[in-house]
Parts: sequence; structure tokens; C-alpha cells
Amino acid sequence: MDDVHDNHSNCAVSKTLKIVGSKWTMLLLHNIFDGKKRFGELQRALPGISPKTLSLRLHELERDGVISKKNFAEVPLHVEYSLTEKGKSLRGVFNSLEDWGNKT
Repeated sequence: MDDVHDNHSNCAVSKTLKIVGSKWTMLLLHNIFDGKKRFGELQRALPGISPKTLSLRLHELERDGVISKKNFAEVPLHVEYSLTEKGKSLRGVFNSLEDWGNKT
């Protein structure tokens, strides 16, 4: 089994899926492509996602450099999420998915 994992560790598709292949991640990113979003906005846009899962996916995307998180020291405290340049580079992937979906 380790041989299979080793064979795919340098595969570009495998690397991409490691970042965006988790449940909810693509839909989450799709929402952030529209502009900066707050946690509550994302949760309302993704019915069925738990706060824990949303928080985890946001953390993973931030860790991977796909989104950035900006904290506002206001009362009440709020946070905005936006795409980094790395995240914006996924635009072509989303355009291709949309084109494909429109044809089916």
C-alpha cells in the first residue's frame, strides 16, 4: 500500500486534491471567489455544513496558503476570509468545472 502512496506523492493532480479535495472545500472556495466573506456568510451559503467542519476547512485552506484571514479588533469581533494569489490561481479550474457542468 505504501508503494501506491509513494507513486502518487509527486503527482500534480494528487497534490491539488490534497488541498481542495476534502468535502465542502470546493463549494467553500466557490463562495469566496465572489469576494471577502465572513464566517456566518459562508455558513449560510453552505446549508448542511457544521461550524466545526467549516472552521476546519478554513483553517486548512489558510494553512495551505489558498485563503487569508483578516481579524478586525472591533466589537463585536469579526473575521473576513479572502483568496490569496494562490487561491485566485484556481479560477481556471472553477471556470472549467462550470463549463463542464453547463454542458451536462
